[in-house]
Amino acid sequence: MSVAGKTAVITGSNSGIGLGIAREMAKAGVNVVLNSYTDRDEDHALAAEISKTFNVNAKYISADMSKGDECRRLITDAGGCDILINNAGIQHVAGIEEFPAGKWDAIIAINMSSAFHTMAAAVPGMRAKGWGRIVNIASAHGLTASPYKSAYVAAKHGVVGMTKVVALETAQEPITCNAICPGYVLTPLVEEQIPDTMKEYDMSREDVVKNVLLKRQPSKEFATVEQMGGTALFLCSDAAAQITGTTISVDGGWTAL
Repeated sequence: MSVAGKTAVITGSNSGIGLGIAREMAKAGVNVVLNSYTDRDEDHALAAEISKTFNVNAKYISADMSKGDECRRLITDAGGCDILINNAGIQHVAGIEEFPAGKWDAIIAINMSSAFHTMAAAVPGMRAKGWGRIVNIASAHGLTASPYKSAYVAAKHGVVGMTKVVALETAQEPITCNAICPGYVLTPLVEEQIPDTMKEYDMSREDVVKNVLLKRQPSKEFATVEQMGGTALFLCSDAAAQITGTTISVDGGWTAL
């Protein structure tokens, strides 16, 4: 895929989709920079394990994606950013009249503004090197909506819009900027929700998955973190050099409805 030896900075990557993308990148020979807001021994141990397993350079950098200056510091401290994966995100569910203003601010900051800051910091280096790939992890909710998720839907729509803008600004350079729009992905966080949902609805695991969690996902199957990583790798490859400013839905047909 022509990415071996490149360096990828992946925000929100010590678990879930971000970690899955990091592992797929490392498997392809990409050096990876993991990130989250924590600074624990296990975070650094995770980077060391990836480095040993895939024989690449891997490190962990703590940076709070709710703060613009830390987002930009992440890119600087990475010491190089050929590939930028904006994945960090949080969620809160509430009706518009009850939605806490603090939660709105945090979701907009982490899910959307962080991508602005990291892209602004990374693009000059990509231009200097004459190559760059930006992959923003948006969501099916970047293309459609659901009730009670005003901040998340607004942020993800914003990410899709920023993706198009950066793609246009770099269109005549060997830099691309695209967004992946996942539906439901089977992550440890989602897996942990299943037993409680089974009790709440008095349903079997299969019924909860198909009729509650995946109600809007026509395939009735979760996407996997490995599929997210494979899609990101494709967007970084030479085969995708003329794909920019667009979205790729990995949602089991959700947005086809």
